[in-house]
Amino acid sequence: MSSTFLSQPQRREQRNRSLSRRRFLRGVCGASLALPWLPSLVPASARAAAAESAKPPVRMAFFMVPNGVVQRNWWPTGEGRDFSLGRTMEDLAPYKQHLQVISGLYHDNATAGPDGPGDHARAGATYLTGMRARKTAGKDIHCGTSVDQVAAQAIGHLTRFPSLELTCDEIHNSGSCDSGYACAYQYNLSWSSPTTPLTPEPNPRLAFERLFGAGAHGERAKSLAMRIQTQKSVLDFVLEDARSLEGELGAHDRRKLDEYLAGIRAVERRIADAGSVKKIPDPAIPTPPGAPEEVGERWDLMYDLIALAFQSDQTRVASLLLANDGSNIPYPQLGIQEGHHWLTHNLRDADMLDKTVQIELYYMQHFARFVKKLCETEDAGGGKLIDNVMLLYGAAISDGNRHTHDNLPALLVGGGAGKLHPGRYVKAGEIPMSNLFVTMLGHMGAQVKSFGDSTGRFDDI
Repeated sequence: MSSTFLSQPQRREQRNRSLSRRRFLRGVCGASLALPWLPSLVPASARAAAAESAKPPVRMAFFMVPNGVVQRNWWPTGEGRDFSLGRTMEDLAPYKQHLQVISGLYHDNATAGPDGPGDHARAGATYLTGMRARKTAGKDIHCGTSVDQVAAQAIGHLTRFPSLELTCDEIHNSGSCDSGYACAYQYNLSWSSPTTPLTPEPNPRLAFERLFGAGAHGERAKSLAMRIQTQKSVLDFVLEDARSLEGELGAHDRRKLDEYLAGIRAVERRIADAGSVKKIPDPAIPTPPGAPEEVGERWDLMYDLIALAFQSDQTRVASLLLANDGSNIPYPQLGIQEGHHWLTHNLRDADMLDKTVQIELYYMQHFARFVKKLCETEDAGGGKLIDNVMLLYGAAISDGNRHTHDNLPALLVGGGAGKLHPGRYVKAGEIPMSNLFVTMLGHMGAQVKSFGDSTGRFDDI
């Protein structure tokens, strides 16, 4: 039926339905992030990066572990290239030449300050943003744009997906989780703006199908092509529906609508670009069945997905929350029935300390498996994947018992396409972790002068 013959209530109902569809599309297809992808808004640094596309691209990923670390086991002995790994990193010994252990980094905005308790929530919010989270359990959350999303906004147009956000934990985007802080702070690493956390994908199967399509090997390209075509059709409908509003709006709202339409058109271009890929990557491996009950298996699946996404150049930016800061899950596979968080506050007990160490070794064993895979995987641009990545593994809490946020555990892995100098133990002194992020962003093609609470660059990497 033509909208000309609809009653006012029918028009209102139709408009509400279409607005709901538009919100859904913005969430699924990325329209909320569309404006940064307009060609006229692509930074000069990103255009320069595109001109060098024949070279192996740099990939960036961030991994957060909960509840700090046992300090004496984490830090190496020695300095520079003459160092020995601590007990926590013993499984990384075969890959020592690809590692940089960096001491002296801190996140001042994760400290209590005037806000009182809530270190775990602040740690989760501050880790990749360098900013202080507003203490609220309501909808008025506010923090900062995360380092991975600054990179995605600069170079995301070069790949099918600007970034990949994953988690091995639950999803909590409402309610209070830590001393009056919203759960969104604790369960999201990536923020596209100070008020918009990006909900990570907890299901390895869904993440895999997003990247490679559903079904068995050999059938995925068809399912992915159908999905792309469906998205095109829906966008066409929403675009027409949005344009029908123009005659009913004032000048200010028309400008807002024009901005929205520009975002829709940018998403259409991105989907068209995805559809024009001559060969959708289809790895010859089974589709993951879902989210395994055993957390170590979940970690391995998510690590493998990041490796596949980097190898196929589907994205160059990723984040993985291994567990929310404050996580209190037990590890029965290690014979540990007590919760991790509870253990970290009972380290004077030798048995509790030993169990905490076992958990940290378990985390590192799985990360070492991932590093091994990157060392063995050929990169289409040249060398191995490990040569062309920057991986930051660590946390925004250093000592889990005392909830400190200085001398943070920070392990930088990879060669960064020749931009990094691994195989070292680097003592940075006392500087904000955000200084490291400024330099990492520059290596990704996002030439920012500052980030978070940075006071400059940290180039000794």
